[in-house]
Amino acid sequence: MINMQRLREIVQETNTRAGLLFDLSIQLLIFMSLIGFAVETLPTLSESSKYCLSIFEVAVIALFTIEYVLRWLVSESKLKFTFSFWGLIDLAAILPFYLVMFGLGFGYDLVMLRTLRLLRLVRLVKIARYTKSIARLGLAMKIAKEDLILALGGTAVMLCIASFGIYQFENPVQPDKFSSVFDSLWWSIATLTTVGYGDIYPITTGGKIFTGFILMIGLGIVALPAGIIASSITEARNQEDNPADSEENNY
Repeated sequence: MINMQRLREIVQETNTRAGLLFDLSIQLLIFMSLIGFAVETLPTLSESSKYCLSIFEVAVIALFTIEYVLRWLVSESKLKFTFSFWGLIDLAAILPFYLVMFGLGFGYDLVMLRTLRLLRLVRLVKIARYTKSIARLGLAMKIAKEDLILALGGTAVMLCIASFGIYQFENPVQPDKFSSVFDSLWWSIATLTTVGYGDIYPITTGGKIFTGFILMIGLGIVALPAGIIASSITEARNQEDNPADSEENNY
């Protein structure tokens, strides 16, 4: 007979030696699986090495599956765990493998989602000590919510203007690169964020002048959310230091 309480302590808690060992083992397994996937992408890898890595991948998926089933079994609410953040992340780490096995794959392994499982390490460093900072950040986001929504809305409008504008200028001379407004959207995003990959760029005089304006606007768009958040964090800190003043401001 399985002692569910003991199993729950091992799988969900880290205040026991067995629970800590279980969590550390899972984190080590995640690291090893990511390293294995990275090594597998080497173009000079031999067939025998690829075979060994594929066997290792199957073993990792099997262990992750066992872990997921254990976490599901010991959860107080099976439905809540299934659709929780951690439940979905754990499921996403194994689901693509089984989809491919049954011929339902969609061409992506989604192995990068396994890195999100490393967030469980936060439990091992006692996240409680950072609770105040997290609460402050949450308060700052609440304060800045309307400003951020307005900034994001303005950014969306500018993306539309940039996409339509550059299409009008460049499509007649570069129909292969600016074939549609949707293709121009990639250029707009790269330009407004000041990344500028250089794979698509204007060659007409009007397009270059238009790009200059978009670049100047992009500098402000990138800096605006950072300024809003920084100001909100300062206001949140002031409210923590002077709670009485913040309550008066609410009335």
